Amino acid sequence: MSFGCFRELQNSTYCCTQIRAILWVTVMRSLPYYPILAFGATAAIVGYALLSRKPKRSSESMEYERRTQLTRGGRIIDGTVIDVQELEETAMQRQMILLIYTYDVAGVTYEASQDVTHLRQFIDLYSCRLGLPASVKYDPHNPGDSIVISEKWSGLRKSPIRMRSQPVAS
Repeated sequence: MSFGCFRELQNSTYCCTQIRAILWVTVMRSLPYYPILAFGATAAIVGYALLSRKPKRSSESMEYERRTQLTRGGRIIDGTVIDVQELEETAMQRQMILLIYTYDVAGVTYEASQDVTHLRQFIDLYSCRLGLPASVKYDPHNPGDSIVISEKWSGLRKSPIRMRSQPVAS
């Protein structure tokens, strides 16, 4: 087995030091391109990392999206409001108003709470009392995920939500 390039170098009149010098010159000529190559690779990695990153959503927008999804596609079942609790603001959490309710799905009793702090304009907190009947919308694939009230739907029997009246076709 022979290597043409190696054999040519062996047969030529170049000595070992001359071959090393030629290789050194070749490497030195391409040396100015290494920083450009390194900069380009770094820029590509940083650009990919920035573009592939998803923007962080706030907890309020995630909760709004969850309520909207349940309003559109949730199943309705009868439930009971147990209590309304107002949690005071602390150093670790913000002030919250929780609506606590129970409901039964397929023989399983669920007790849940919904943060209604941003929905105060739709609820009369003083009319929510122990034993108040309510309709609950829940996710059929995850019955523990439920709501009693959203921006466009209310399961409370006496709802202050004013829906736009649809014109009646005559």
